[in-house]
Formats: sequence, structure tokens, C-alpha cells
Amino acid sequence: MLLRCIKTVQYYWHCKNDVAQEYTEHELIEGCKRQQPKVQEYLYKRYYSDFMKVCMRYAPTVHDAEQWLNDGFYKVFTKVGMFDGKGSFEGWMKRVLVNTCLDQLRLSKKQSALQFKEVEENTVSVLSVHIQNDALQSLCFKEIISALQQLPETYRTVFNLHVFDGLGHKEIAAQLNIKEGTSHWYLNKAREMMKEKISQQTLKNK
Repeated sequence: MLLRCIKTVQYYWHCKNDVAQEYTEHELIEGCKRQQPKVQEYLYKRYYSDFMKVCMRYAPTVHDAEQWLNDGFYKVFTKVGMFDGKGSFEGWMKRVLVNTCLDQLRLSKKQSALQFKEVEENTVSVLSVHIQNDALQSLCFKEIISALQQLPETYRTVFNLHVFDGLGHKEIAAQLNIKEGTSHWYLNKAREMMKEKISQQTLKNK
């Protein structure tokens, strides 16, 4: 019964707003510890959309993102006892998902093109803080993510962890087993490459 809800990925793609708030955080945690199917299903439906966005930023394809998402939820369900109560349960789950994506990137070097879906409405506003390029506003979401996906894997991973997931360079260095200075270097180079790719895409659109 543990994975019953995970097998219904397509049905729950847009279900976030339809889920009634039936459980408190404590009830969710305890229900998952007891492997209660209804609680697991509720949690999966409630956070599918948010966590799919996280996986889409790391995965090379939509199929990979869905698989990594399911792997992440499986870890949440089976390792919920490791949640120590520090911070929010949602924040802990997100870290589990991000770590799952990083683990998959370490195992796989696939560079296939990403099949796009709309991932995050505020992507442009988030990027505009980190990339000073007026052309950013003229590009559609797909073109922006396309530019991001063209970055080499390590550059893209450091950029994602810092810009979208809010990790500091010390945390990134620990996650990727690199030095803090190296993390700074990858981020700066990724910013430069993103500026260049955005400018190139703008010229193509004219």
C-alpha cells in the first residue's frame, strides 16, 4: 500500500488546489510513520505540484523529473522518522527531494533535451534579481528554461541550488563535495553564461 498513491502521477498533476486541509503537520508526520495510505495519498496530492517544480529544474527530461519525484516521495514515506522537528516538515521534505535529484545527477550524466511544462510562475522575477539583463523580460518561460538547461551540469546545479533553492555556498560546497570558492566561481560563470544565452535568444527572436 505504501506506493499506491505514487502510481497515480498523471491524475494528481493539477490536484494541489483541490486538496482539503484535513490534517495538521503532526498528523501527517504520525500518519506517514504508521504508513497510513490515506495520509500518504493526501501528502502526495498536496505537494505533487510544488515538488515537481523542484525536480523539473534539475532533471534533463520530464520523464526523469517524474521518476525522481516518486523516488523522493518514497524516501519521505520511508524515512519520515528522521525528521527531527527542527524547521517545517515541508522544508524537510523539500530537502529530501533536492538531495534525491542531486543523487540522480551523480548517477546519471544524461544530457537529453528537456520537454517543457510551465514550472514556476515567478521564475522571471527570481532570475531578474540574479541576472541583470533587460532582455530577460522579453523571453517566454520556455526560452528561459531552455537557456538554463544549456548550462553544463555542474554550473546549472550550483545555479539552481543558490538561486531557486536558497542555499549558501557553504551548503552547496558540502552537497557537491567542492570548495566554497569553487561554488562562487561556478555561480559567477553560470550567471555570465545565462546573460549571454538570453541575449543570443533575444537576437534570434527579432
